[in-house]
Amino acid sequence: MDAIAALLGIDAFERPALLVAALLAALAATVVAARREAPALPWSAWSEILAAGARRRDFGRMAALAARALALVLLGVALAGPVRDHRAAPPPGEGFDLVLVLDTSESMQALDAEVAGTWHTRLDLARAVVARFAERRIAEGDRVGLVVFGETAFTQCPLSGDGRLLSAALARVTPGMAGSATALGDALALAVKRAQPQSGQASATGPVAGRLVVLLTDGRSNAGAIPPDVAAALARTRGVRVHTVGIGSVGEVAMESGEAAGGRGLHFERHDLDGATLGTIAAATGGRFFAARSSADLAAVYATIDAQERAPRRSPPRQHRTAHPEPFLAGAALLVALEVATLRGVARRIP
Repeated sequence: MDAIAALLGIDAFERPALLVAALLAALAATVVAARREAPALPWSAWSEILAAGARRRDFGRMAALAARALALVLLGVALAGPVRDHRAAPPPGEGFDLVLVLDTSESMQALDAEVAGTWHTRLDLARAVVARFAERRIAEGDRVGLVVFGETAFTQCPLSGDGRLLSAALARVTPGMAGSATALGDALALAVKRAQPQSGQASATGPVAGRLVVLLTDGRSNAGAIPPDVAAALARTRGVRVHTVGIGSVGEVAMESGEAAGGRGLHFERHDLDGATLGTIAAATGGRFFAARSSADLAAVYATIDAQERAPRRSPPRQHRTAHPEPFLAGAALLVALEVATLRGVARRIP
C-alpha cells in the first residue's frame, strides 16, 4: 500500500481497506459493462459492411469503458482518504534569533562564482545560498532577519518565522542598493540591535536558545560611523555570537561594467578581503570565521554553520496530516466527461 501511495504522490491512505474494496468494485463493474452486448440491428449483408470499412471491434466503446474504469479507480482512491504528511515548525521561542547580514557593495558584482559551468556574480551566489540556509532555519523554528549593507546599512527584513516574507526580501536584494562602499561596523551594530527582542516581544515569544549573526562580505571596512571592533564589542556585551564569512577569489576579478558595443562590458578590479578583521570579530564574540574562495565553498560554509548551531527542543516535532483528495476527484470528473464525449460524440450510435 505504501508503494501505491508513493506512486500516486501522496504519503498514506487513512482507509486502505476501502481502497481495495473500491478497486474490486471498479473491476467488477468494468467486466460487467464489457460483457454486455451493445444494442444493434440485425443486418444480413455482413460481408458488404466489412468491405465498406466496418470494424469488428468498437474502439470508441472500448475507450469509453477504459475512461469509466479509470474514473472509478480514482473515485476509490479519493474515498480511501489520501493524505500528505508534513512536519510543522516547533513552537516559537525554542530556536535561535538569527540575523543574516549580506554585503551588497559594488565589489559583490564580481563574476567569479561558477555554478554548473556558468559564471555568476558573488551576490547572485550569496543570495541563493543564504535563501536555502534561511529556509532550513525557519523550518527548524528559528526566527530569521536580514540586514543588507554597502555604504550604509538597513534592515531588509525584521526577525520573522515567515519563510515567504524572508524569501521576498531576499529577492529584492540588488547590487549597490545600499551604496558602493563597505560599512562593516555599521552593519554589524545594526544586526546586533535587530537580534535583541523589542519591548514586550520577549514575553510574547518566550526565551530563545541563543542570538546569532551570520555576516557575509567580500571586502574590507571603508565606510560608516562605527568601527568593526566597537561593533564586535557591542555584540559580545549583548551576548550575540557572530559568524563571519569572507567570499571571493584572490587577485583581480572580472566586474560587470554595463553594456558595451559587443554586449556586456567587463573590466578587472582587485578587491582584497580583510580576513584578519573578520577573524577578530568572530573570535571576540565566540563565533567562527569562514573563508569561501569558490562557489562550492560557500554552500559548505553555511551547511557547517547550520549543523553547528542546533538548539535542543523541549517539544517534539509536530506532525500534521492534510487530506489530499482533490486531484483524484478532478481526474475522475475529467474521465467521466471524456466517456460522455466519446459515447455521445465520436462513437455516437444511431438510436
